[in-house]
Amino acid sequence: MKNLRSTIALAIFYLAVLAPFSAPVLAQTSAAPAPTLAPGPKPPDVSPEWKQLVGLYGPTRKPSVTILERDQKLLWLADERESEIFPDSRDITKFLLAYGLTFVIEKDPSGEVTQLTVPGRDSPLLRADAGSDPTRFYHINPSRPIEQLRAAALAAHPPTEPGPFRKPDLVELATLDPAFHLDIRYATANDFLQTPVYTQARAFLQRPAAEALVRVLHKLQPLGFGLLIHDAYRPWYVTKIFWDATPPEGRIFVADPKQGSRHNRGCAADLTLYDLATGQPIQMPGSYDEMSSRSFPTFPGGTSLQRWHRDLLRRAMESEGFTVNESEWWHFDYKDWPEYPILNIPFERLNKRPNAIRK
Repeated sequence: MKNLRSTIALAIFYLAVLAPFSAPVLAQTSAAPAPTLAPGPKPPDVSPEWKQLVGLYGPTRKPSVTILERDQKLLWLADERESEIFPDSRDITKFLLAYGLTFVIEKDPSGEVTQLTVPGRDSPLLRADAGSDPTRFYHINPSRPIEQLRAAALAAHPPTEPGPFRKPDLVELATLDPAFHLDIRYATANDFLQTPVYTQARAFLQRPAAEALVRVLHKLQPLGFGLLIHDAYRPWYVTKIFWDATPPEGRIFVADPKQGSRHNRGCAADLTLYDLATGQPIQMPGSYDEMSSRSFPTFPGGTSLQRWHRDLLRRAMESEGFTVNESEWWHFDYKDWPEYPILNIPFERLNKRPNAIRK
């Protein structure tokens, strides 16, 4: 009886004193794991020869054939129908299509695939995208010298907006974290106009957007990635230069200065991933500023690994209030963009302190 009373006393003591402290531990161990940024298991890479072949072929304005890789198989996508090609062979000089045709791959001296010769077609299928060398395509010859376009843009005025708006608070990203790497293309000749447009290679965002981007960076670093910034705040006059220099058929990729750009509001960033171990940019299904369907964030082509990286970037950005542009996988708008005015402050008037603007 004495032992029974002791057992009952211990049980009461546990229920009254220990159980309230142990219950949260039990609940914590049974909770669902936190969601991951990764868009599924990371797929393996493919050979350089396969990556040179993957792309768009046919007329430049409307390519008729897409070659892509999925699950370690090359696929031929034409007229919205997929056919698997050479599933059991790594020889890409000649191979059998699912419907019994062979084609020959033509390359330039650098190894880039330039065209496919397909029996039964009247003419070769020319590559219609930038391949892995964006300097070969998508350059626009401005209608006038860039300095003339700049002078006209600086003399113009942004559209009038009723407001009210938040007070601008532009922060220079390079001052927030050294893991932000910069490749400000519009400050170099390696842009679609083939000439520098920015006078300084700098990147600014409104403070809430900048702080959100820091959080994105810190989420990606444990996965081995950093953020490479191509563009952020853009003075309005530069948007006008881009519009005036671009032919009508290419204007889907540039903003109308009559409406202004979210870049002009300091709430948009053009960026990609880089490898923390090597510092090298990560390959995506298409190139930055490429004027083709490879730029669409839902483009089905490329390789499985390239699409995985593109989708990882999107998931990370969306987790902190950014939204991807429907035409550009690299362009993300921060959720607060309607609350800021269109700005036309040149970089020269932005000092290097995080939140000061010279008036």
